[in-house]
Amino acid sequence: MQRLLAEGSALLGAVPLCARLDAEVLLAHVLGRPRSALIAHAEQCVDAAAVARYRMLLVRRAGGEPIAYLIGEREFWSLMLAVSPAVLIPRPETEQVVERTLALLPERPRADDEIRVADLGTGSGAIALALSCERPLWKLTATDQSAAALQLARGNAARARLDRIEFLEGDWFAPLGARRFHAIVSNPPYVAGGNVAMRTLRFEPAAALSPGPCGLEALHHLIALARRHLETGGWLVLEHGADQAVEVAAALVAAGYARVRCHRDLAGHDRVTEAQWED
Repeated sequence: MQRLLAEGSALLGAVPLCARLDAEVLLAHVLGRPRSALIAHAEQCVDAAAVARYRMLLVRRAGGEPIAYLIGEREFWSLMLAVSPAVLIPRPETEQVVERTLALLPERPRADDEIRVADLGTGSGAIALALSCERPLWKLTATDQSAAALQLARGNAARARLDRIEFLEGDWFAPLGARRFHAIVSNPPYVAGGNVAMRTLRFEPAAALSPGPCGLEALHHLIALARRHLETGGWLVLEHGADQAVEVAAALVAAGYARVRCHRDLAGHDRVTEAQWED
């Protein structure tokens, strides 16, 4: 196995530390073992079929394909989620959406009411599953226009045994009818269409990354329509680009929201803005 790891590191070798880690992750995936087993059984031989699969994955990784797609999973909020090219790969900064939503709403409903939260554009279901995991008494509704994404999200919910999430197919608010929620959350596409980042993210679904030429189209749509689906005192929690906080805040204030606040991610970038609807 050491020889195979050295071969993989050499092929992926632009960044030596990352190359070694990627090679270990791919070989462990092919062998169906934890990475620690590669060290414990370093001298063990690997059969030819597994070597061939490993080398195929190395070539794809060298071409820029994300590790998460190659192994079919990504961890988010301590949940291991299945991912595919049908969905955006969950990222650590999106956990800020989960953190803020948990902070804004009570853990338990009052009287006979229930706390209702909608996750729009759910993709792999990452946000909805994390919220449901932390708040099992909440009622989660997750929407996505992609049937393939919803199939993946439903599978992730089933594997995590989270059964209080309703998955609805449709564009943003369309499947919600006249329903109202105590919070609406979303990690919408926000990369400007001409941004160079679109080339580096070419393996991920373009529709989940960019809403159009300016990058703010989906955010403006959510801000404009969310108030129709929020209970009085309900919260809108949006992830956005690091350079979009001012525009998002201005749009929220112009639309009549109160208590507009932006929060930074762990890298210090403006990442999540929340606002309350008090109509």
